Amino acid sequence: MTAVPDRSQPHPNLPVAQSLAADLDDADFRSDPLRRLWGEEADDALARGLLEPILRALAEKDDPLPTLGRLLVLGMPQPLSAVQRALPRAGVDGLIALGLARVDGARVIPEALIRPQSFVDADGVGEWWIASDLDEVALGAALPGDHVLGVGGASRTLAELVIPATVDRALDLGTGCGIQALLVARHAGRVVATDISERALAFAEINAQLNGVRNIEFRLGSLFEPVAGEAFDLIVSNPPFVITPRVSGVPEYEYRDGGLVGDALVEQFVRTVPAHLTEGGMAQLLGNWESRGGLAGLDRLRGWVREDLDAWVIQREELTPLGYAELWIRDGGTLPRDAAFTRMLSAWLDDFDERDVDAVGFGYILLRRSPDAAARLRRFEKISQPVSNLGRALGAGLAAHDLLVTGLPARLTVAPDVTEARHFMPGDDDPSVIELRQGGGLGRTVGVDPALAGFVGACDGELTVSQIVAALADLFDVPLAELWADLEPRIRTLVLDGLLLPAE
Repeated sequence: MTAVPDRSQPHPNLPVAQSLAADLDDADFRSDPLRRLWGEEADDALARGLLEPILRALAEKDDPLPTLGRLLVLGMPQPLSAVQRALPRAGVDGLIALGLARVDGARVIPEALIRPQSFVDADGVGEWWIASDLDEVALGAALPGDHVLGVGGASRTLAELVIPATVDRALDLGTGCGIQALLVARHAGRVVATDISERALAFAEINAQLNGVRNIEFRLGSLFEPVAGEAFDLIVSNPPFVITPRVSGVPEYEYRDGGLVGDALVEQFVRTVPAHLTEGGMAQLLGNWESRGGLAGLDRLRGWVREDLDAWVIQREELTPLGYAELWIRDGGTLPRDAAFTRMLSAWLDDFDERDVDAVGFGYILLRRSPDAAARLRRFEKISQPVSNLGRALGAGLAAHDLLVTGLPARLTVAPDVTEARHFMPGDDDPSVIELRQGGGLGRTVGVDPALAGFVGACDGELTVSQIVAALADLFDVPLAELWADLEPRIRTLVLDGLLLPAE
């Protein structure tokens, strides 16, 4: 691979960014028009790093949208005259002023990407323009250590799981290109966005300017240093949690490596964040955690959480040390055919061996400083099935927990996405397995017995919980107190998981 050329530092400039935004809008520089321009198959190929299908589709087209697509989406040099026509307000000088391009003779050389990024939240559907560093395909080289990543899979995951609550003050710790700060700014009065990288903060500020977002303040510094003594109603973070050996020859990337050993960065975040939460304030983040010496990662993480916090941790996947090392070596652009791959793999495996690591978990952490000390939420669970609308599901789970502190609701109804499945052995009249299946949210499948299935089936919002249980006690000819002792904790779990809802 070739060496990465010297890059300009991006420079926020509100008037120029506003002009550029107007030009992009006039050119219809949005996801759907671009996808229609080069076709869905070519668009999918781009996600796999293949440019040729798009280039064939664009051929010699030189009107504004194809020109901007090649320049800003693909990161390809374009004729100066064509770029000038595509950007009549900002012009090529505007791109240069923002540090997003330079001129070489009669060509404009991109020094950053700008890609449309669609989103859906509680307020509706929208789209941002997100500027970030050139990717590996555009560079033709491995990523530099201070690379500012655009919107990746982890960013989209965090965006989906943030609870859509209106707050006064929010913090996006480790903002990167600023996508989380932009999203949170839609339901926060004020957002503070921090990062250890000046380059990342510059991109984040440009992105706020491009998208007309004015309620974000940008601060430079590591972890909570830039907000010492301050508290927030919501803290979100996609921190640099990747576990990387601290040895010579293994590259470190600011967007993913926090500079600490093992999972110490996530531990430090979890232990420190309570001091920066207002009463009732929440923190949501992604993270990795190690299983060491036979102690499961979720159990280690449990020990980091203060007893006066609500905690809901969901482990989505777990990798072996080998699988984890290979994943992140490839992520940095080093492939097995490269001479450095084996050396880096050995460094990673040696690092894990030193701490007796046998697995690395990945997932979501939700912490809340709850004003009600009567009953803390403590959920540390593994969920591998497909999930959807995570933010709403987590918010509903917290609300259900708060409701259950005072007892079960008098009347319940079955959530609209819940179905029942019964499995029979050939020739049997009674089912051998009864399952309740949740169609959305965390997509849980819950095994139930005939008594609990009968209870759920009778939850129509008309009969009270007590009336249903009394009727079931008569039906099954068991003492009411005995049946209630068996059903009550399981009913509470169904309410907590969102399969049963309070009747309105």
